[in-house]
Amino acid sequence: MVAKKRITVSDILIYTFLTVFTLTIVLPIYYVVVTSLSTYEEYIKTNGLILFPKRISLEGYTSFLSNPAVLKAYVNTAFITVVGTLINMVLTILMAYPLSRKDLPGKKFLTIFILIPMVLSGGLIPTYFVVKTTGLVNSIWSMIIPSAIWSHNLIIMKSFFTTIDESFIEAGKLDGANEWYILIKIILPLSKAVIATLTLFYGVGHWNEYYAALYYITDSSKDPLQVILRSILAASMNSEASAELAVNSHSMKMASVVLSALPIMVVYPFLQKYFAQGVLLGGIKG
Repeated sequence: MVAKKRITVSDILIYTFLTVFTLTIVLPIYYVVVTSLSTYEEYIKTNGLILFPKRISLEGYTSFLSNPAVLKAYVNTAFITVVGTLINMVLTILMAYPLSRKDLPGKKFLTIFILIPMVLSGGLIPTYFVVKTTGLVNSIWSMIIPSAIWSHNLIIMKSFFTTIDESFIEAGKLDGANEWYILIKIILPLSKAVIATLTLFYGVGHWNEYYAALYYITDSSKDPLQVILRSILAASMNSEASAELAVNSHSMKMASVVLSALPIMVVYPFLQKYFAQGVLLGGIKG
């Protein structure tokens, strides 16, 4: 007979903490979704405390999507996210692999050179002048090229590559494989966890792009979703907004939050199984 595990005070405290912590994450998300599906009248009657909408309304979503700038912003953000993440991953892999090899000349110097930007930033004004000199100002590429490689992600990728058993590489070299073949056919298939993890890091970063657009973009047609979202939210809170916008302001604000976060929430479950593994293994060796 299997003895029952005795529940201790520490177990109760841990479960209580985890329950409270979970609720602090789940409840705000639930509130945002419920409010986005509620009418303005119900919002007023309940003083903003809606547990479940009595009548499902899509007014907030239609008001948000009816803005002509929203669709263009979605296209811009999708381009920045897909193309930017692809460039990030290609460059990160191509730089991390040689840095993970023991026989790379100047490896120590290059590693220190990469670590410096993690501690010391060049600053906003010098970065702006670099972007301006290279002709990227008011270009959608200004939100992609300056952040082509993130030092932190590069270190994670490089650290993960060093954990791969050297016997795989030696076996490939004995069969006459060159470095490109080893990287593509041996290293990358063994690195699915860290690749998925860093893809998520880069993708979320590009999807939430905001400050680069404020600094470098002057043409509103090139603004990403977060900038348009901020302008819409600011307009909805303006007392001089139109009556229609004022009526739908609360549900529209919540609907805009849901629609802006939805793509990441849809993609994340497919990468979740690799996420913890990739971060953990990437930090085993430096």
